[in-house]
Amino acid sequence: MPDPAEAEPGGDVIAIGADLEPGTLLAAYRCGLFPMPVAPERRRSKIAWYSPDPRGVLPLDGLHVSRSLRRSRKSFESRIDTNFEGVVRACADPRREGRWITEEIVDAYCRLHRLGWAHSFEVFTHGTLVGGLYGVRIGRFFAGEAMFHHATDASKVALVDAVERLQAGGTTLFDVQWATPHLASLGVVEITRTEYLRRLARATDGTRIDSGTDGSAT
Repeated sequence: MPDPAEAEPGGDVIAIGADLEPGTLLAAYRCGLFPMPVAPERRRSKIAWYSPDPRGVLPLDGLHVSRSLRRSRKSFESRIDTNFEGVVRACADPRREGRWITEEIVDAYCRLHRLGWAHSFEVFTHGTLVGGLYGVRIGRFFAGEAMFHHATDASKVALVDAVERLQAGGTTLFDVQWATPHLASLGVVEITRTEYLRRLARATDGTRIDSGTDGSAT
């Protein structure tokens, strides 16, 4: 994988090509990259590897939880890793604006999940999946990939649950890729690529990257 530290400041795309095998994905996250298809509307698309500058991160002690969200949370049931594929496919709904998750992406991350590296935080009501998020965990690092909701506040509840579980498990860096206005309202901040890579190195220090090793978050 190319080193994003050598890329021009302010850019996002670092490279195009390669595959989505578990070892490739884990090596990419370890060095600060994540994949998105160049042309998601096509059945098969080349993969672009991103390292945004600035980078959006969520300080684990900085999540903004409103009183209304605390009340809303009581009406949902939160789970982890009981329906990973369901969460990814809900995030991949072709009716969603800006959809980028292709079948190839779904397959790749489901494989990472089976190997213990990818995790889903799920929200249910009356037994129905109504919200969630998924991402990749390596050591004390978690890379949030996407979230969805089919009920008001469901994705926010999933985020609160993810932060609590990850923080309890020793996570120190929660990556959200880009800081949108919505995420900023929840506490996401922007940092430079240089700072992000410094924090990433600390969070993944000593973690063995083996695509056949269990990297479970719990």
